Amino acid sequence: PSLISHPLCHPQLEGLCSFLQLSACPEPILGRFCRGLLALTPDLSYTSAAVLAEQLFLRRVLSLTQPPSRHLMAALASFCSKYSQPFCRVVVAAVLQEPGEGAEQTKLVCELVEDYLESHCVQLVLSQVLEVPLSEKLLPVVQSVLGRQVRGAPCARVSLLTSAALEQGPPYPLLGLFQEVLPPELLDLLVLTLCRQGSAFATSLDYAKLVTAMLTTYQGQVS
Repeated sequence: PSLISHPLCHPQLEGLCSFLQLSACPEPILGRFCRGLLALTPDLSYTSAAVLAEQLFLRRVLSLTQPPSRHLMAALASFCSKYSQPFCRVVVAAVLQEPGEGAEQTKLVCELVEDYLESHCVQLVLSQVLEVPLSEKLLPVVQSVLGRQVRGAPCARVSLLTSAALEQGPPYPLLGLFQEVLPPELLDLLVLTLCRQGSAFATSLDYAKLVTAMLTTYQGQVS
């Protein structure tokens, strides 16, 4: 990480990542590398963080055929504790736009939404979902957004973890509990999308659960 602390243009950073073979490094090393990123001063720029999100995680996440290892989850937790927005813009966006079922990828996005992403990035994920045609694959992601239970601020929760805890992997210690609320404009867009596309999910149990959750959570705002 010390090399990356020096200002690098986009092509230089991509070249460095390729030289270091970061996209294929063993997952235990990936976790240590991501923890090292948190100690860099100053913080990475948005562009640099986006390049690293792509190099470190994109291929790994899109190729998942089974639940991610504890080492990969520890690396994701570390990275998202400080750079969740570029991660969502690069990796989560690719998962949402990927054709096909992508069961493991969807489960991972749901876990990130529920336990690791900051509030504004949870809203970003929902806005990304609403930018693509709604599908059965995406319904659990919306459900996770609606049921988001923040156990303290995710960024603070992960930064307070010891290296030993990160090495051990999830589940991590949980702090304080409160319910987040979607901003009105995003809630309105979600309601409109569900109404317009509802006929395509006439037999979908996940869609029924989603509508029920929305009516329960926002009963005073949805009619």
